[in-house]
Amino acid sequence: MRVTMIGTGYVGLVSGACFADFGHEVVCVDKDRSKIEKLEAGEIPIYEPGLEALVAENVKAGRLSFSLDLAASTPNADAVFIAVGTPSRRGDGFADLSYVYKAAEEIASVMNGYTVVVTKSTVPVGTGTEVEEIIRKTRPDAEFSVVSNPEFLREGAAINDFKHPDRVIVGAEDERAQKVMRELYRPLYLNETPIVFTNRSTSELIKYAANAFLATKITFINEMADICEKVGANVQEVARGIGLDGRIGSKFLHAGPGYGGSCFPKDTLALVRTAQVHESPTRIVEAVVEINAARKKKMAERIINACGGDVSGKTIAVLGLTFKPNTDDMRDAPSLDIIPALQAVGAKVRAFDPAGMKEAQDLLENVEYAEGPYQTLDGADAVAIITEWDEFRALDMDRVKALLNAPIMIDLRNIYRPAEMAEAGIAYHSIGRA
Repeated sequence: MRVTMIGTGYVGLVSGACFADFGHEVVCVDKDRSKIEKLEAGEIPIYEPGLEALVAENVKAGRLSFSLDLAASTPNADAVFIAVGTPSRRGDGFADLSYVYKAAEEIASVMNGYTVVVTKSTVPVGTGTEVEEIIRKTRPDAEFSVVSNPEFLREGAAINDFKHPDRVIVGAEDERAQKVMRELYRPLYLNETPIVFTNRSTSELIKYAANAFLATKITFINEMADICEKVGANVQEVARGIGLDGRIGSKFLHAGPGYGGSCFPKDTLALVRTAQVHESPTRIVEAVVEINAARKKKMAERIINACGGDVSGKTIAVLGLTFKPNTDDMRDAPSLDIIPALQAVGAKVRAFDPAGMKEAQDLLENVEYAEGPYQTLDGADAVAIITEWDEFRALDMDRVKALLNAPIMIDLRNIYRPAEMAEAGIAYHSIGRA
């Protein structure tokens, strides 16, 4: 089938490359000339394991291309995906749908023949109806359907998630649109992937409900970690004990500094605002948003307390800046709260991240960036692990101790065992393990 993907950000580029790998003809369109030129030169603008090779393979095969010209890319498309950003709107927390609406207007002006317009971007309930109204107003004569097809891609594992998903959700109001979507995802039928067809509003809400639930699990185990520290329990064992219950499950029960990234912060907030507008407030999700925001700010206090209550003039080594490993995404990363809070009380910060330092430089001021984990530690007064990259999981503790001015480690991801750290002579502070 012929597919046009509007937006070459994380969702658009990964989805476009994977659809091309399924055998479809895909054109990824973007208004950013420099981004398109880089993609045509084989440069990938985001960090995602395996994506560079996947893009190159499908470009070489002639199934994937990039363009600035929506008019030239859309008329013959069977499906046009809207995969543009929907950031939180400043001031009120609602999803900013201006890019989605603009894309709908432009699609309407250039499409020719029956076209399925698919919202891949995360959008509030009712957006599909608004997109349909925009297209109908612009092109009363057009033959089209609007479908909701939310993405569930984890950064760092996005290609596998697209090709081997837990499920595919499709919100379509007519059989003709369903037929097109079935054909697009036909390779997944061979793997017996559950493909759930529902109406648009339900599909749109499924995305928000899923992310809100996962954010709630993270926030729940973080609160359990706080209790563990007070009563002498171990949050990792608590998580294992409850996670073995099939009704609960073990995923997203890892205590830490709070959730961040491109999805959970904005999606939970957007769901709260949508619920308030419809006079059906989500008290649990509201609490999750408040607790998570406060938790990230409190993590700096843990580091300060581990250093004796005063970090003025001290150098704190920070390992990991991105919101999670295997991505360069800095959006709402805990480090963006922790580092400025340390600097505000006089600390100097030296940091290393395997993929996120370029992004971090635009967001953090007065941070010294190192070339590797051990260079980060050299002469520092303490080390804080904020992101659990694999290369931080097996540090040479003798070398760590020799490099630090004081053998203090604050592990906000619980990647080491307290007993081993004590044996190594490291003053070790972790989350939820008394």
